Amino acid sequence: MAKEIIRVDNLAATFGTRRVLKDISFSIYENEITVILGTSGCGKTTLMKHLVGLYPVQQGEISILGKRTDLMQEDEFSRFQLNMGVLFQNGALLNSLSVADNISIALEQHTTLNKQMIKDLVKVKLGLVNLTHAYDLSPEQLSGGMLKRAALARAISMDPPLLFCDEPSAGLDPVTLAGLDELFIKLKQQIGITIILVTHEVSSIRRLADRIIYLDRGKVLFEGPLENALNCGIPQIVEFFEKAASN
Repeated sequence: MAKEIIRVDNLAATFGTRRVLKDISFSIYENEITVILGTSGCGKTTLMKHLVGLYPVQQGEISILGKRTDLMQEDEFSRFQLNMGVLFQNGALLNSLSVADNISIALEQHTTLNKQMIKDLVKVKLGLVNLTHAYDLSPEQLSGGMLKRAALARAISMDPPLLFCDEPSAGLDPVTLAGLDELFIKLKQQIGITIILVTHEVSSIRRLADRIIYLDRGKVLFEGPLENALNCGIPQIVEFFEKAASN
């Protein structure tokens, strides 16, 4: 049985008069790729922002790596966030810095490694995402797919046990997307990272997902293995996959 690495209990969130998350509970397991999906406006990104600490918990509990993150003070949670790599939708690299310097930021700020060791580690991370040749390039010189891979190298620079990805497929053609998906699988297999991914791309879901969390109007409609999701017979989930397949 896989080890539970994240546990969410009765999480709820209200913004103004709109209740976006409604008593959500689920588990995420170590060394699996869990995909959070659902139609637009169902609460996927809001849930992700709660997990990584961009939104404070209004109601409910979040436990990550055995610790209640919703009870942490800001400085404690800032240190705890080193356990989390985050791949943002647009990459969020700093154009004023080289690719290598972007990846070096966390290593320089949060370790006592010397410059040569940091340089060597950056090369290792770029090698993991098949981007060694981009060491001295600026983000503006990269294609969309290369930019995502550079951002992925930065997200794993501190060897976090958890990687959160918000719509990593945005703006990518099918071939480039398939290559990025292969990298996620490679990282899971080679370094044992646990990946939590928000996406609407069914091709990616089918390639990547060990487990599905399907949200519908702020509630968990389904939680379980991909194969079970594909055969669950729940109308919303059947429609989601059928519509995507016809596009």
